[in-house]
Amino acid sequence: MTIGKLGLAAAFLFAFGVFCFGQDPDLGNQNPGTVRVQRPAPPPRPLPRGADGRVILGPLPGEAGLWLPGPGGTPGEPWPPRNVDVPFQPWARELFAYRRMNQFEPHTRCKPSGGPRQFLTPYGVEFVELRDLQRVFIMDIGGPHTFRTIYMDGRAHPTNPDPSYYGHSTGKWDGDTLVVDTVGFNEAFWISRGMPTTDRLHMIERFTRVDYNTMKYEVTIDDPGAYTAPWTAGFQLRWDTGLELFEYVCQDNNFAPELMLGNQQSVDRSSAIVP
Repeated sequence: MTIGKLGLAAAFLFAFGVFCFGQDPDLGNQNPGTVRVQRPAPPPRPLPRGADGRVILGPLPGEAGLWLPGPGGTPGEPWPPRNVDVPFQPWARELFAYRRMNQFEPHTRCKPSGGPRQFLTPYGVEFVELRDLQRVFIMDIGGPHTFRTIYMDGRAHPTNPDPSYYGHSTGKWDGDTLVVDTVGFNEAFWISRGMPTTDRLHMIERFTRVDYNTMKYEVTIDDPGAYTAPWTAGFQLRWDTGLELFEYVCQDNNFAPELMLGNQQSVDRSSAIVP
């Protein structure tokens, strides 16, 4: 094999590895070798706090870092949740089973992933708190490279919010936990691979930075349009110091054409290659 061919093969293998990671937004279902190996966590540091004593969810001034998916669901709160534990309505259970075997995947078509899936989208997220504006922004990297706004000024939800992927979010502090209340979702995204929701979704999220390197994420899903009762699950996020936001254009280099609407009749979900 010539040097040129060797170089081309190496480039293909590298691109293939990036594809395997970049197209897996549900790391709770990960297969070995499909995601980037995280660097070892640095030595423990004190929980970061501002001058007022409040915990800081982002990097300290002069530093950089992002939150990436942690080692799995927290005890008693697996993600994705076990199917038998989710109180599906009959139609929602059938739709979930159907989606697991077909090609209609919003994430791979560069649509925002609302709810918990936002934090499992490749390459991490950053929390940016602007106290003068009384807002917290959650900045995505992978997927559509979007951001989400959490209003911290005590406002109420609008009476008739325009349905959106991220909904309308208000937040408040409960000790060291940021509690976020969100309504006004559309029905065009999945909170986990194949899991349906409706425009009646009401979501409560709790973000707790338990130490410098670890954040506990807990979400309560209350959607009487799709489920017979509210249910709660969660996972951990892991701090990767030194990383910064970078430009990521999903549409520019999408390696999942077989998942595009109308390109194929179905997709085999049994392979170790994701999604």
